[in-house]
Amino acid sequence: MTGKSTKNQIGPDASERLIEAATTLFAERGYAGTTVQKIAESAGVTKPVLYYYFQSKAGIFRAILDRAGAMQLELLKEVADAPGTVLDRLLLLYHSLYEGVAEYPSMFRLIHNLLFGPPQGVPEYDYNAFHRRMLQAIQAIYVEGLDRDEVADAEPEEVAMLVLGLLDFCFHHDLAPHGLPDSCRPERLLRLAFQGLGR
Repeated sequence: MTGKSTKNQIGPDASERLIEAATTLFAERGYAGTTVQKIAESAGVTKPVLYYYFQSKAGIFRAILDRAGAMQLELLKEVADAPGTVLDRLLLLYHSLYEGVAEYPSMFRLIHNLLFGPPQGVPEYDYNAFHRRMLQAIQAIYVEGLDRDEVADAEPEEVAMLVLGLLDFCFHHDLAPHGLPDSCRPERLLRLAFQGLGR
């Protein structure tokens, strides 16, 4: 390919196409099973175009994770700033996450596979930051509820683990090959957790 034709591929949508193609391939094939050649082909560009924007396969992989982290932070800020009770805001968190999964299924599957699957030679990155941010956001919502005397007194970190555990279970179940997706399940389980099983 000539320099001119490569240059024609470099435009505002080329990096977006590369990100989308790479996200899908990494989610489906894993990091080790995805090549720069395949990403470039799927995006309709040449390898030099990928190198121009991201320098390497590791570079585009990190760019995807940085984007996912920024999206997560934005979502968590919206939930933190929302009015309502602890339960209202946790339900908002669940629904917002499910909307995000529906809109960006490959990105979610990629993050999910990184957190719960084999490492596959992935580049160095703070993968646990995704879970840490979720735990911190849930804790903050719960502590605000404690300050308003709205919820029972319990260890905030354990409450956050309980809530995040419910969410993780639902996503695991929905992502299983023979799972039956149910976007209302987290709300039912969370209401059950708040209601308790005592008489």
